[in-house]
Amino acid sequence: MKIGIDIRTLMDARYSGVSEYVFNLVGEILRLDAKNEYQLFYNCFGDCPNMPNFARDKVAMVKYNYPNKILNYFLFKIFHWPRLDWELGVDLFFMPHINFLGMSAGAKSIITVHDLSFLRYPEFFSARKNFWHRMINVKKLFKRFGCIVAISENTKRDIVKLCGVAPDKVKVIYSGVGAEYRKMTKSQIPITNDQTNHDVQSSKLNADEIRLIAVKNKYHLPDKFILYLGTVEPRKNVDGIIRAYNQLRISNCELRNIKLIIAGSSGWKNKKIYQAREESKFKDDIQFLDYVDGEDKVFLYNLASVFVYPSFYEGFGLPLLEAQASGLPVVASYASSLPEVVGEAALLVNPHNINDIARGLAEILTDEILKNKLIARGLEQAKKFSWEKTAREYLVLFSSL
Repeated sequence: MKIGIDIRTLMDARYSGVSEYVFNLVGEILRLDAKNEYQLFYNCFGDCPNMPNFARDKVAMVKYNYPNKILNYFLFKIFHWPRLDWELGVDLFFMPHINFLGMSAGAKSIITVHDLSFLRYPEFFSARKNFWHRMINVKKLFKRFGCIVAISENTKRDIVKLCGVAPDKVKVIYSGVGAEYRKMTKSQIPITNDQTNHDVQSSKLNADEIRLIAVKNKYHLPDKFILYLGTVEPRKNVDGIIRAYNQLRISNCELRNIKLIIAGSSGWKNKKIYQAREESKFKDDIQFLDYVDGEDKVFLYNLASVFVYPSFYEGFGLPLLEAQASGLPVVASYASSLPEVVGEAALLVNPHNINDIARGLAEILTDEILKNKLIARGLEQAKKFSWEKTAREYLVLFSSL
């Protein structure tokens, strides 16, 4: 069988959650499947230096050379051309994220939906983002696909409720978490910012410890900190994290040495978030890191004291699993898919209640027994998810259509 896959999300220099999903999933599918042939479609007007090269035996990279606006808004949107299943000569076309598309009627096809936050909470998005989603018209788009994959039961419920899709057309396949995320063993040598290069190269330190020190120095991290990692945007409730941190510091003087690290690319409509930091009496203890290199993330998790993720809405919430796999206790909201992902291995809070978020953080930071219990549960919860498991479920789905 010949299978076409849309990999346009991988052209970004900085990967978002969706980009990481597509990169890991496609890589694992190609690793596992030696039987089928693959045509990987992307579009780039000119050079595309960030696109990973998956080409090998039975795998071809197929590049189109249109300006995106012409391809999306003119060719795909108006003329429904080019019909990719015909042009690529594939038996099945897989689209791992919603996007503009040209495809023949009746083609065997699968689309993955990560979330419908833009339908539930359009106020969290910029006018440009909302316009893009309106132009795609997901309700109409879904009718063109024979099967829809939701990355959580919560996303499936939204697809059925908000788009009128029959439940039996939607299959849930959970995301995976990479094997690189793991709890690191450390010696009794304290990992501090003032260690010299000689200390870093000391034979007393293992490879993980050397890298931990390097990452700590690279991002100028404090010894103890609360970590948030994700896009800096309203849906993630980052200003709520800052306000909860303020409350935590006011109510718990014994936690005066704990800092707040907010890591991730700047998104949209986030002026209020940066303003919250400037207005905080503890602003000198609140640090924005911007984008964190992918290879550094596991070390960042291992350096943190607790992970906080009180998002208002998530299709899945991959950073929670990454944190749990890395042995980090988690405070998460009980909204949308998050309880489904973390199970009983996180402390769940009300994202609309600042005192509740602060309380959750305080409990973990002051109760060693609770902290260790959540770490142990989190490590077990993360074992339930892997990219190999996700890819195998997709391969079964491919063969069933």
